[in-house]
Amino acid sequence: MSLYKTNEEVAIQRESCLMVSATITEVAKALKPGITTLSLDTMAETFIRDNGGIPSCKGYHGYPYSLCISVNEQVVHGFPGMYILKEGDIVSIDTVVFKNGFHGDHAYTFILGETSPEILDFVRITKESLYVGIAQAVTGNRTGDIGFAIENYTNGQHGYGVVREMVGHGVGREMHEDPQIPNYGRRGSGKKLQENMVLAIEPMITMGSREIYTLDDGWTIATEDGLPAVHFEHNVCVKKGKPEILSDFRPIEAAEKQNINLNSSYYQILAENQ
Repeated sequence: MSLYKTNEEVAIQRESCLMVSATITEVAKALKPGITTLSLDTMAETFIRDNGGIPSCKGYHGYPYSLCISVNEQVVHGFPGMYILKEGDIVSIDTVVFKNGFHGDHAYTFILGETSPEILDFVRITKESLYVGIAQAVTGNRTGDIGFAIENYTNGQHGYGVVREMVGHGVGREMHEDPQIPNYGRRGSGKKLQENMVLAIEPMITMGSREIYTLDDGWTIATEDGLPAVHFEHNVCVKKGKPEILSDFRPIEAAEKQNINLNSSYYQILAENQ
């Protein structure tokens, strides 16, 4: 069932979304070669709880961590662990925070240090595709309009793979609500968007084939061909004329620019799209 929010509920949910933004900002400050992904998870859980939130991922259907940390060929749901980050790694951070009765859920991808121009373009284009999809999240459009926009931009224009098995979704009092938001689709198809639906729009894009598989941990999703994957996600409230983004990448981007260990060369997103 699709769940619509009142304006008051959207304002409350924004606080949860901004808590996620703040958490990923803290991770952005700490990212560097030589640290384990588990250390980032421990830090993030402490930050969330110290600020009055609950890490929604931890315990969700048995998931044991507060963050999903997906590195290089991992698409989503990567387990934090003893993996030591190294120069050139592509690191996607995805988390969900529950506060004041609502969940916030979004993701951001970082590059540690130097990498190739091809990787920079891949990350930049995936990030841009998020805003291309968000622009379609207006009253009267359909979920297929969002999916078509993302697929056309990433696959149609740039030839990247679009993961089909994992999709965006509604988010609110439950972590996953209707409607599902695929990153592919046909214009004019799918669920009709109503004002004050809150959506998690999240392109999950691969540099090569879109085929994926699940690792032995039962959670981590990776590309079959071993090529990199990138994941960006915002929480968006459907409105008439122009969607309202409830999460905020700006503090994350500021921390990314200040962290000398991170490569922010792909930070070329039009200001009016944010």
